[in-house]
Amino acid sequence: MKYWLVKSEPDVFSIDDLAKARNQTTYWDGVRNYQARNFIRDEMKVGDKVIFYHSNCEPPAAVGICEVVKEAYPDFTAFDPDNKHYDPKSNKNNPTWFMVDIKLVQKFKRPVTLPEIKQNPKLQKMKLVQRGNRLSVMPITKTEFEEILKMADL
Repeated sequence: MKYWLVKSEPDVFSIDDLAKARNQTTYWDGVRNYQARNFIRDEMKVGDKVIFYHSNCEPPAAVGICEVVKEAYPDFTAFDPDNKHYDPKSNKNNPTWFMVDIKLVQKFKRPVTLPEIKQNPKLQKMKLVQRGNRLSVMPITKTEFEEILKMADL
């Protein structure tokens, strides 16, 4: 099993939106970074645990736990000219972009903010806090995952 952190802007898709989704499940679409795409396509597997993180808000924070429930498949939004994630270079026969399905496991009782994460000595090597790392999908260690859960009082 692997552990991941996925970022979403709460005004675009929040943990509350996921909680309201059918079966509390959604596809994780719109990833348009090759490194993040490779994580989705090549490494995310059913049963992997995911920290859901709200970004581009005040304060940015880890807000819940999800689980991968469907492995990589072509991101159909890349083929739709009316979708904001449309990529005219992506080909249905040889897709460029992929997505996975995630299911809500638990919303945190209290968010774990980025400043709190940065202050935790056990999380100093986490990709999230490293300069220049803006990936929307990134691996985290089991230790980092468990530390965030502790910080969320779980």
